[in-house]
This record gives sequence, structure tokens and C-alpha cells, in this order.
Amino acid sequence: MNRLWRLTLMMVAIVIVDQLTKGAIQSNFTLGESVPVIDGFFNFTYVRNPGAAFGFMAGASDGIRKILFLLLPVIACFYLIFLIFRHLEDNLLPSLTYSLILSGAIGNLIDRFTLGYVVDFFDFYHKSYHFAAFNIADSAITVGAFLLIYDFILSIKNKDSSEPQEADS
Repeated sequence: MNRLWRLTLMMVAIVIVDQLTKGAIQSNFTLGESVPVIDGFFNFTYVRNPGAAFGFMAGASDGIRKILFLLLPVIACFYLIFLIFRHLEDNLLPSLTYSLILSGAIGNLIDRFTLGYVVDFFDFYHKSYHFAAFNIADSAITVGAFLLIYDFILSIKNKDSSEPQEADS
């Protein structure tokens, strides 16, 4: 149970920091305003994203966007909760990855339900190339996804090393 409390505390902290930073951006920036943090590399830029990652399907109809960006993520959140509890007593890594992804999903769902879009503001770039703007919730999802891939690779390696080796004749 101690692990569950720590994971819950981490998720709550991520959601709170995500919402506070998004609120600070909305309160102190006008839409599209950009403030350099590291010249030539990183800005805080207020962006509204009505679509998915990288603005995918931002121009889709409201009905399709509601299904794809509200209903399916809510279902996915319940599945992530199931996965967290399923792996809670296992190695920490699976529960941690699902918790990071869940906290990011919740942070972005709060925006989608209250605003109709997600507030993004981290803007990394080089010359005229800009990486898609993102936020704390997106970062938690990305870190969780990379850790999930890492855990998957580890499980394959462990499975391969535990299988008996064939003897050469």
C-alpha cells in the first residue's frame, strides 16, 4: 500500500504542477505570445491545441474530436488505473510508467473538459524548425511511454536469458 500512496502523491503533484503552469501561461501571456528563455533554442509560447499530439486532427469536426479526445482518453484512464493495480506488487517500473501516463492524461483531460483545448507552452526550436509545443502533462506521458518501452525491452532480455540454451552438436 505504501507504493500506491507514493504513486498517487506523484500523480497528484504532476497534475497540480501541470495545471498551475498552464494557468500561469494563460494569465501572463496572450495567445501566441512568446518569451525567449534560451535564445535560439527555447521559448515559453502560449499555444492552444484542440487536436492530439503535434496538432493532429485539430481541424476535425467537434463530434469526432469529442470521441477521440474526451471519450477514448477517459476509457484509457480507467484501463491505466486497472494496469497500475495489476502491477502494483510487481517490479515498480510498470506501475510507475502507467502512473506517469495516467497523470499526464488527466492533466490534458482537465484542459479538454474545461477549455475545449490543451494549453501548451514549451517551445523548443533550432533556426526555423520548431518542435511541437508541449506541456508538463505531455512530458509525463512521454517519459512514461519511454519507460514502458524500456520495461518491455528488459522483459524480453530477461525472458531470453532465462530460456535454456541449445547445445551445439
